[in-house]
Amino acid sequence: MRQYVVDAFTDKVFSGNPAAVCVLDRWLEEDLMCKIALENNYSETAFCVREGDEGHYHLRWFTPGGEVNLCGHATLATSYVITRFIDPSAREVLFDTLSGLLTVKKEGDLLLMDFPSAHLKPIPVTDAMTEALGVRPVEAYIDDDMVCVLENEEQVRSCVANQELVRGLDGLLVHITARGKDQDCITRSFAPKCNVAEDPVCGRGHCHVIPFWADKLCKTELVAYQASSRGGTLYCRYAGDRISLGGYAALFSTDEILVDQGF
Repeated sequence: MRQYVVDAFTDKVFSGNPAAVCVLDRWLEEDLMCKIALENNYSETAFCVREGDEGHYHLRWFTPGGEVNLCGHATLATSYVITRFIDPSAREVLFDTLSGLLTVKKEGDLLLMDFPSAHLKPIPVTDAMTEALGVRPVEAYIDDDMVCVLENEEQVRSCVANQELVRGLDGLLVHITARGKDQDCITRSFAPKCNVAEDPVCGRGHCHVIPFWADKLCKTELVAYQASSRGGTLYCRYAGDRISLGGYAALFSTDEILVDQGF
């Protein structure tokens, strides 16, 4: 079985967020997909199978800790693989997912993903947040994930999160964010509940933070930067219930997975 490793939200390898991508003729057993994701130990491994019309696929995402309902960088990586290796003439790819139908359009080398926006609810800033992050947020919000707004970019960059304490906070992931100096916003994403200490560039996280910054900055088009050690840039357009996340991708490797299921 062919597997591609793609660095997403970057135009060069060794930066952005690596994801493994497997385009299958038929589904593997779920337990095997979990084992492959754990063996890869990337924040996500994506599996997809073509459905019906050309350009239409069913897509699933697995972290080392199990399946998740939304992942941006692995969707970007999968779109890159499909439009470069599987169907180079495709300018649009449709994915059926646990988060509904997701559309990805290709504009030159840029891939634009249409995702659902999070609907953030304000929550009180707590001592538990402060202890987990080592800095007290100025605001906090929750949807599927938690968003903690910090005072400035330096606090985001210098944060050393206590993974076990982060695990105890609400939400599947915890995102910290602040106004950026050179970009509209800067963010980091922690995911110990998925057995991922820090997601290098998190599309899912920007479905949470971009609605906040679009409202705060009174603008709908934003450039976002993920300030992990690898770093990555997202070109975002906010449209209420939907959000466009754009990014580049770079191929790192291809390899063969040897599994005893007829592949």
